[in-house]
Amino acid sequence: MKITEALFAGSSTRISERPKQVFPEFAFIGRSNVGKSSLINMLCNNSKLAKTSSTPGKTTLVNHFLINKSWYLVDLPGYGYAKMSMTSRQKLSQIIRNYINLSPDLAMLFVLIDSRHEIGKIDMDFLIELGESRIPFAVIFTKADKNGSTVRDARIEKNKQQILEYWEELPPVFVSSSVTGMGRDDILNYIETVLEQMKNN
Repeated sequence: MKITEALFAGSSTRISERPKQVFPEFAFIGRSNVGKSSLINMLCNNSKLAKTSSTPGKTTLVNHFLINKSWYLVDLPGYGYAKMSMTSRQKLSQIIRNYINLSPDLAMLFVLIDSRHEIGKIDMDFLIELGESRIPFAVIFTKADKNGSTVRDARIEKNKQQILEYWEELPPVFVSSSVTGMGRDDILNYIETVLEQMKNN
């Protein structure tokens, strides 16, 4: 798939405020500072599409981007940012869960995890919650350029085994770098495959 057009379609805090035009939605989420906005910009080949920041917790709304006039890329707030007040964290959690649990057009949720680290309790709890709620999800290991390939691949393999402690089979897994463009084609081709399957059903 090639992205030829990516347009900001609106921000919301609840499902009723989503853009009125209905298209399949592919949402991206992860812990704060996992590189979500950078990944979105890399996928769309537009460095200014999603706001990036060295300060975690920048995204506080559900942001819809209309891609090729045929599907939405949805940028969700990050979770697990410890320096945020409890009230703010609860508010963000409510916004995230309102979207994930109530959007009728969510085709796939991509959960971003830093490839340099083992999967933390917050991430694993979130994945388990998705599984229990039967939310379709895939995992993207980000920042793949930060470690050498041998160290990176060993870490990712351990993380896959960690996931398999809770699931009989792995969800779709991708490895990405917003710096080198690694994973871009794999992720976009996967989205294209899901869209094709939806058309045929």
